Amino acid sequence: MKKIAVLIMVVIFVGCAFLVFGQDGREAVGQPHPAGQTRSLHGIDTGDTSWVLISTALVMFMTPGLAFFYGGMVGRKNVLGILMQCIVVLCVISIQWVLYGYSLSFGPARGFWGGLQWIGLKGVGFTPYADYAATIPHQLFMAFQMMFAIITPALIIGAFAERMKFSAFVVFTILWATFVYDPVCHWVWGAGGWLKELGAIDFAGGIVVHINAGIAALMTAIFIGKRNGGSKAILPHNLPFTILGTGLLWFGWFGFNAGSSLGANAVAVNAFVVTNTAGAAAGLSWALLDWIFNRKPTVLGTVTGAVGGLAAITPAAGYVSAFSAIIIGVLVSVFCYVAVSVIKPRFGYDDALDVFGVHCVGGIWGTLAAGLFASKAINPAGPDGLFFGNPKQFLIQAIAAAVTIAYSFAASFIIYKVIDIVMKVRVKEKDEIVGLDLTQHHENAYTILE
Repeated sequence: MKKIAVLIMVVIFVGCAFLVFGQDGREAVGQPHPAGQTRSLHGIDTGDTSWVLISTALVMFMTPGLAFFYGGMVGRKNVLGILMQCIVVLCVISIQWVLYGYSLSFGPARGFWGGLQWIGLKGVGFTPYADYAATIPHQLFMAFQMMFAIITPALIIGAFAERMKFSAFVVFTILWATFVYDPVCHWVWGAGGWLKELGAIDFAGGIVVHINAGIAALMTAIFIGKRNGGSKAILPHNLPFTILGTGLLWFGWFGFNAGSSLGANAVAVNAFVVTNTAGAAAGLSWALLDWIFNRKPTVLGTVTGAVGGLAAITPAAGYVSAFSAIIIGVLVSVFCYVAVSVIKPRFGYDDALDVFGVHCVGGIWGTLAAGLFASKAINPAGPDGLFFGNPKQFLIQAIAAAVTIAYSFAASFIIYKVIDIVMKVRVKEKDEIVGLDLTQHHENAYTILE
């Protein structure tokens, strides 16, 4: 824990140094001019700004939603550990993003990362930055993107649930955000990003969020090893928690996808409709698969399918029609069902909460589906897909997905191994048996014994 404290202190002090010595405070925070009037916010649309403010809050709400979604699926002795990890990600990445994460991700540059000119939010003020959003304050765009940076590493938590030391988790989160999320985000969304310039489309994070986190989750599940318990199934301890988490995620996903239009406009409306449509189609599809192969539709299967559908529509939400969203939602449950029920048992990795099987597989399908179903009739600013006469877009989407898979897996592995050498990643066996709630946090979720 001392190493964690030193690392966090170094990051904070370095960031504070940039804030104190490298920033013109009056321009960055929009203090009054000498005449006593706040400077004019030219070009800001109040409707767009209001919608993106709401969307930012909705996306933030997804991280506590994810905590309940995951928390209900683990054993009762580990539920607080999951909730704690999700909340700490919210805290840690909020600071990382303000100090340097936003600059590395969105600073205009043609390179591995963005530029360094926005470290400590230097120059990120209240006037729009037209390369990203011409009608909302630049600082609001930064805040909206921060919520994506928060939930992405939080998704990985489900893969190593019930096994990772909290101290190792904090270090892994900071390093992964810096060396995996920030560069991939820049490649796809940043000004000068090479995948963006190649023509890859990712409306709200199928590549940057779901593939990126999902493949890192597979890596951690493989190398951290299986949970104690042998072949005995570890059942969810509280499915009502998981239902609650699903509802919060689904609710927040409207900000995730519709908010990515960065304005109160027709594209936002379309993204809102297709988000709900794909989630519903995928939930029904998985329930039907359960009914066919397991004789009963299950709550866990239905909510898993719905989340898979929401993940799959994310990269395509601003480019496809509602009918295409139904196809995307129905098929993603088939692909994810195979990944969870066939591939995972076949290879024997313990992805505890099926992050790879749902988010990575869903993100891959959604990314490719954007290359199939995208239509200028839906979004004139976007491309047509293969089914609308542009086969090149499908190839570009496949390249973007493949590059992200390869880079994220390799970089995540290096980060994991370095941490494991320095401080060990996995908890001791006796701590795992007792549960992470007590051994890592000295707390219990429940006080009444069955």
